[in-house]
Amino acid sequence: MSDSASDVVIAGAGPYGLSTAAYLNTFGIDVRIIGEPMRFWDANMPVGMFLKSEPFASSLGSPQPGMRFTDRHPGWRLGQPIPLDTFVEYGRWFAAETVPATDDAQVVTVERARPSGYVVTLSTGETIATRTVVVAVGVGPFAHVPGELAGMPSSLVSHSSAHRDLTVFAGKEVAVLGAGQSALETAVLLADAGAHPHLIARRAEIDWNVVPKERRPLRKRLLGGPRSGLGTGYRTWLWAERPGIVRHLPEETRRRIVRETLPPAGAWWLRSRLDDRVRVSTGHHLVKAIEDGDAIALTTVDRTGRRVVTEAEHVIAATGYVPDVARLDLLAADLRARVSTRVGAPVLTRDFESSSSGLYFAGLAAAHTFGPVMRFVHGADFAARRIAHHIIRRTRPMRTPTGRLNEAMEPDRTHS
Repeated sequence: MSDSASDVVIAGAGPYGLSTAAYLNTFGIDVRIIGEPMRFWDANMPVGMFLKSEPFASSLGSPQPGMRFTDRHPGWRLGQPIPLDTFVEYGRWFAAETVPATDDAQVVTVERARPSGYVVTLSTGETIATRTVVVAVGVGPFAHVPGELAGMPSSLVSHSSAHRDLTVFAGKEVAVLGAGQSALETAVLLADAGAHPHLIARRAEIDWNVVPKERRPLRKRLLGGPRSGLGTGYRTWLWAERPGIVRHLPEETRRRIVRETLPPAGAWWLRSRLDDRVRVSTGHHLVKAIEDGDAIALTTVDRTGRRVVTEAEHVIAATGYVPDVARLDLLAADLRARVSTRVGAPVLTRDFESSSSGLYFAGLAAAHTFGPVMRFVHGADFAARRIAHHIIRRTRPMRTPTGRLNEAMEPDRTHS
């Protein structure tokens, strides 16, 4: 028998989890949202970071008016980057205004229950019976480190999401792998912290986004396309503002759209800060890494085929995130096996529901189905609306007429 019951359990209290809870709470659904609001952003993003997204595209989703980032900070203008701390404060304010309470705990296990539904076990030891689980764990579980660095100790190799305080690298030689905003900003912040960063990128050159303009001439608007949460352009607007359409495209097309929309590039405001404090090597492919005492030797191949060996005291892989259900340890093994996937990502319905009835995925895990906007905060409102409306249509009370918990909602371990 479970300790408690809830209509919905949301695993994760980041932008997607909070947005989904905000919609469900508006309709009086009994929701348990597990996690400290905005914890990953606060604990795993580096001090001094700025958001790359524009203020109008940095809002969490809610049917309640006045909850957008620009409502909280009406003075923020297009082209004015948002400091990390400001965004975290906004997210926590949003949670306080729209979500009655969150559980400062972690989801340890989600198991299928008999005859239906799920049993969710928390880090506190509490178990919750529910018919519906929303997995909104963000990008953290999907941090990608190149295979050439697999097996290296954390003292030598880490992912960019593992660091809030980069001053621990002061005075050290640090190699940063990648060419996107995360890599570029990490390298700059390392230099600010007194480290000696060496940026190593596969791309032939570093690309930079252009400075956005508040007003554009009519001709440029017609030729360049409308502005959206992912940038300007007609197709970009479609992927950003109508992600439901992406789901109907062929799988290969969807994968290409996710891969090619907003390719690695730095924010325009960061360009002047990437100065001679940062050594930059472009067109270098990592082929081997060898632990050498308290250092690491990276072998790369440049565009001419020449092999180059670089030594560093630490390597930070700012190499992005790759959704993979197999890496979601919070889902019991038999439940993971029941979730249909393509290239590791869950196959989802129009309402973000997986092949296991009542199990939903929001955020990066949904990008393979709904496109590139699910990689960004801007996609939270669309995902939350779709998920909440579907849950509302099908939710039934989890308690018996006497108010007692449904004792049939026990973990189903017959396939474990």
